[in-house]
Amino acid sequence: MPTECNPEQYEFARVEGRRVQAGFDGGRMTSDAGALLLGQVDGTIKLVDRFAGCFSDQRRRELIEHEVSTLVRQRVVGIALGYEDLNDHDELRHDPVMAVLAGKLEAGREGCAPVAGKSTLNRLELSRVEPTRYHKISYDAAAIERLLVDLFLEAHRRPPERIILDLDATDDPLHGTQEGRFFHGYYGHYCYLPLYIFCGDQLLVAKLRPANIDGSAGALEEVARVVAQIRERWPATRIVLRADSGFARDALMAWCEDQGVDYVFGLARNARLERAIGAELEAARVDSEQTGGKPARRFKELRYKTRKTWTRERRVVAKAEWTGGDKNPRFIVTSLTPNEAEARWLYEQLYCARGDMENRIKECQLDLFADRTSSHTMRANQLRLWFASMAYVLLCALRRLALQGTRLATATCGTIRLKLLKIGALVRISVRRIKIAMASACPYQREFGAAHTALAQAAH
Repeated sequence: MPTECNPEQYEFARVEGRRVQAGFDGGRMTSDAGALLLGQVDGTIKLVDRFAGCFSDQRRRELIEHEVSTLVRQRVVGIALGYEDLNDHDELRHDPVMAVLAGKLEAGREGCAPVAGKSTLNRLELSRVEPTRYHKISYDAAAIERLLVDLFLEAHRRPPERIILDLDATDDPLHGTQEGRFFHGYYGHYCYLPLYIFCGDQLLVAKLRPANIDGSAGALEEVARVVAQIRERWPATRIVLRADSGFARDALMAWCEDQGVDYVFGLARNARLERAIGAELEAARVDSEQTGGKPARRFKELRYKTRKTWTRERRVVAKAEWTGGDKNPRFIVTSLTPNEAEARWLYEQLYCARGDMENRIKECQLDLFADRTSSHTMRANQLRLWFASMAYVLLCALRRLALQGTRLATATCGTIRLKLLKIGALVRISVRRIKIAMASACPYQREFGAAHTALAQAAH
């Protein structure tokens, strides 16, 4: 395998009279030896091959150097390792660990590297739903969406009694003239408005949308698809939807009620609702003043129907809170009955827990670069979002299968990358083996060993 070395040496301050020099001439080395664990995880959950199976390759076989599975693996693992830019792969294609993960150690025809460069990967990202003369690789969007839910289902050994699906929309800032670019008044910039659905830390839906729509647009269709797929496998599992007030729309709530799906949604406050809890707000004010200004809250059950938009009356739980010297009323609407969920518990324990979903979105968009939507077309940007989503799923599987009981059991994807994947190593290749000698000073050797053992056991 060719290694590109920079003969230039860099001088640094002397240490005990000795010159300190550095240069990129170490030979066959890697800074990502921990990526071997990602390969081990993928061998357990079979993510990459199944994701690659969602693509169709119409290229001429005799002219192909890199299979679609190699391209998909390289892109997903590259994102997990922090390489969001395709330009990075012009150097990464010579990385020995990337070659090991691809199962290719030797250069191909005409000295081609074991894995692909930026141009070939770019053609993958510009795939279309149907192949064309100039775009020979196409993809099946429905198959990719179904795979995300399948991976979620397979992460459970047995069907749970109840699952909570969190829905949220967020902004994906844009800095060019991408297709579907609109200014969003709430966020104050041009952006996309992707829809995410999580169950705990597991991602089920990542749908790219333009920003000139209601935050709940398309949510009913995505929920119906996901619920149908879950019920194929888990017919007895109770499903609860949880979301902020942007999703408290009559069509979605009515569908849930007709399909036996529960929901807990925030409800935007208005003058009618505030009048209905006037006595409770006054009581909370008195309680706050009697305790020296500490926050005080009361809860009240309501039966409520909007004057125009709702087709039926629904249960509303009101939080009448006084804090910081002012009222802070909040409302939620739910299909759960008082016997199933008491008002205070429903708000404080069940509804407020949805805030953790924002941390998962940050992992996707910041740690895994799901907001790297700089292609011109929405189609290409949606595919980029799915690549980032698969990298997130892969890292979550590593956390779930291999890191329980370690210091990294609840670490974010970014922390896992920094602590466990970014390990420098010298790679020696002989006739009989490939030896990857990792840095002896790595502070997370114990976690690496525990992860390897856990994944070996999971594979059996």
